Amino acid sequence: MRTIYVDNNATTAIAPEVLEVMQPYFTSEYFNPSSMYTAAQSTAAAIRQARETIANCLNAGAPEQLLFTGSATESNNSALFGTVQANSQRHHVITTAVEHPSVLEVCKELQRRGLEVDFLPVNRQGELEMRDYVKALRRDTLLVTIMLANNETGVCYPVAELVRIAKETDPQIIFHTDATQAIGKLPVDLQGDLRHVDLLSFSGHKLHAPKGVGALFVRRGTRWQPFILGGHQERGLRAGTENVPYIVGLAKACELAVAGVDEEQTRVRQLRDRLQSALYECIPALEVNGSEAQRLPNTLNLAIHGIEGEAILFELSRYGICASSGSACTSGSLDPSHVLKAMAVPFTAIHGSLRISLSRYNDEQDVKRIIEVLPEIVANLRKLSPYWDDQRNCLKV
Repeated sequence: MRTIYVDNNATTAIAPEVLEVMQPYFTSEYFNPSSMYTAAQSTAAAIRQARETIANCLNAGAPEQLLFTGSATESNNSALFGTVQANSQRHHVITTAVEHPSVLEVCKELQRRGLEVDFLPVNRQGELEMRDYVKALRRDTLLVTIMLANNETGVCYPVAELVRIAKETDPQIIFHTDATQAIGKLPVDLQGDLRHVDLLSFSGHKLHAPKGVGALFVRRGTRWQPFILGGHQERGLRAGTENVPYIVGLAKACELAVAGVDEEQTRVRQLRDRLQSALYECIPALEVNGSEAQRLPNTLNLAIHGIEGEAILFELSRYGICASSGSACTSGSLDPSHVLKAMAVPFTAIHGSLRISLSRYNDEQDVKRIIEVLPEIVANLRKLSPYWDDQRNCLKV
């Protein structure tokens, strides 16, 4: 049975081109880039080239503004804690209720440490209400941290407009965005529409690089302090021996991702939209979370009334289909998704969420197979549900 992988917002397969460029740095080019002997110069040069490549992909300007980390979680923690450490005179932070846990939990920790944090609500479509954002901004605001795109629903946020408003309120406000889900799916231009963003985070394993590598963009002049100390690496801004093969792989993956944005916006979006339309027709009492909002082209988050998402995933897995019910970082919890709770998804559907996230490696056959099996899975599970009237084929009133 062929595996159909549609959980790409959780992690992605390593692209063959990425694996190929990484291989020498596991074998012949294994040297520590900090070593002084001639043989190590090739690994140090590889890191410099990777930094330049990624800076070009993001139109980031000076490559030195990019730091390599171990994950987007580390990048987010570093961005937020490092900003607070460097700016003790201000104590107000703005974020949203639908951020990834690596931002949301840091903001809760900052609140416990005495900072004022506004967790902005979203509407039923998962969109941020601009009036709430404008109202929250203050002259003493230190930091705004709002993601480019949500990992569960794919809903995109107008970061270029949000950062413009923040800087017009006070140029000293520092703006961070988690771009983990956006790179390769949306254009990311740090000298264009995102030229006022101070800090930007992302990781490799969401764009067909390996797990265990990420990056943090820190715009020159941003008031920020290092988060991990203990070594001279990354110009003293992130201690620890560099993970050379993974950094090289991240650079290649960024090249491929940026080159593939048009495919994401056309072919992948068409696959997603075809799947969405077909499931609407075949499954009663089905909603698409964020359907009226601007979304990532690869993401489909379904609210399936009357059944549990875990049961759907188990049944899909029997057919070799790998999907998820939300963020991989919270999949061990039985609590409903904080994102869907913030969106006020009804009780009868919030536990029945299903996230399907495609990639450039998915095709028509994958979509066709999901359309074949998912409606039957839902129908069978609803026969066992106390919330579903099987005779009338609707929710019980």
